[in-house]
Amino acid sequence: MSLEKVQEYFDLKGIGDRVRVNKTSSATVTLAAEALGTEECRIAKTLGFSDGEDGAILVVMAGDAKVSNKKYKGFFGNKPRMLSADRIFEITGHEVGGVCPFALSNPAAVYLDESMKRFETVFAACGSTNGTIELNLEELMQHSNAISWVDVCNY
Repeated sequence: MSLEKVQEYFDLKGIGDRVRVNKTSSATVTLAAEALGTEECRIAKTLGFSDGEDGAILVVMAGDAKVSNKKYKGFFGNKPRMLSADRIFEITGHEVGGVCPFALSNPAAVYLDESMKRFETVFAACGSTNGTIELNLEELMQHSNAISWVDVCNY
């Protein structure tokens, strides 16, 4: 159902024809890169963190990026604490392996990491372990409803 929600969202935005359902899994950065025939760094992975209260922070970053505890704490004011798979599903409506910032079930603060600015386009999941879409950075900002760009990763 999650892929269908994301597909419906992109259909309404006029770019639903760009959603790709891969024959093989794209649940990890490595699998996604193999399925799409691209470099791992061009996969836009979405990780979920606690905001220190009851909310969630989603950070979308390049596939080769890793969250820096120091940078994260410097920007958000607390240590990065990843959300459980159940909490991610509750917030996003997407299972781990298909988590994306599109068509969220509940509000979350979405940020895009600067690690993706090296690329003209990136490939993001579409709510399932085999759904993806290629977006330019302006489109990613628009469709993710991101608050801002951040620098919280090393790559």
